[in-house]
Amino acid sequence: MSSAAGRQLVQGNEACALGAIAAGARFFAGYPITPSSEVAEVCAHKLPEYNGIYIQMEDELASMAAIVGASLSGMKSFTATSGPGFSLMQENLGVAIAQEVPCVIINVQRMGPSTGLATKPAQGDVMQARYGTHGDHAIIALSPASVEECYTLTIEAFNLAEKYRTPVILLSDEVVGHMTETFDIPSLDTLEIINRKTPQGDPEQFLPYAHAEDGIPPMAKYGDKYIMRATSSAHDESGRSNSDPANNDKLVRRLYDKICTNLEDIVRTEIFGPVDADYTIIAYGGVSRAAMQTVTDANAAGVKVNLLRLITIWPFAEKEVKDVLSRTKGVIVPELNMGQILLEVERMNVGFNTPIHPISRLDGKLITPSQILDVIKEVAK
Repeated sequence: MSSAAGRQLVQGNEACALGAIAAGARFFAGYPITPSSEVAEVCAHKLPEYNGIYIQMEDELASMAAIVGASLSGMKSFTATSGPGFSLMQENLGVAIAQEVPCVIINVQRMGPSTGLATKPAQGDVMQARYGTHGDHAIIALSPASVEECYTLTIEAFNLAEKYRTPVILLSDEVVGHMTETFDIPSLDTLEIINRKTPQGDPEQFLPYAHAEDGIPPMAKYGDKYIMRATSSAHDESGRSNSDPANNDKLVRRLYDKICTNLEDIVRTEIFGPVDADYTIIAYGGVSRAAMQTVTDANAAGVKVNLLRLITIWPFAEKEVKDVLSRTKGVIVPELNMGQILLEVERMNVGFNTPIHPISRLDGKLITPSQILDVIKEVAK
């Protein structure tokens, strides 16, 4: 497989690795785990060609710590894992959030809980991505539904990480990660690549956690003329530990607001099918591909159905989901879990009372178009 521009046959996990390199990532630390191992495998081969570094760590705790350290040193860094490994990364994910460290975590979900079914598809880490690490914080998570999106959304994940100075999760799943499709890899000079804002001016005046107007302070790298302190504890604008209540309140609110006040820039969704549909399927990741076929089949059968595809999982697409709930006769939410996004859709339904119909599958098999269509036919009677 080549990373050169042009049409190629690529696997989803491979596309994630190529997208990361195209985004400028030059440091990968990870511990191979199915169904994400191909990301590490491609990085082991490709990163040295770009003067990058691949390190296989002893476990996922160390992997997450390594990419935080690499990013603080000025390198775009990332890791890849699956359910059990993602669980182990949660503490250092919190460290990255508190220290405002740009990095990307690719989580190719598999069936759990615990080690579960290592190679079977699932979407059971949705809430873990949002709430797995402790404390009040915001998070950005993106969900690819095709091999091409594995490439483009990995680049987007790095851009958002650098722009908002925060870790970003690419919440893939086994279906998409192990899918092989052709797509046109763009030439690097056509890509929009965002790099972190760096300090300017007098080094003596530099505050690595300043409460800038946009909430995102510039970031120096270890070793340059600007002093960059990093602590996971509450800290003041200089980076020194500070337990003053007012300081901590101000810090946590800024960390939250720098993401949650920029929803128009971060949240991405897609409508597939007629805009004025009577029923809407809300889906994401691999399941959304089955939902697309359902939309085609349902409309051919005379039932007006569309799909609201969630590309950004977190922050949640509240405005877009409320719009659907306000104008449809019913919403169908198919997921490879017990209903994690379903909870968010139900939370948005206050005041609308639109019928919501979940489809949940936990046997390690895919939700099929006909399974979704059967539910639609039943509710449309």
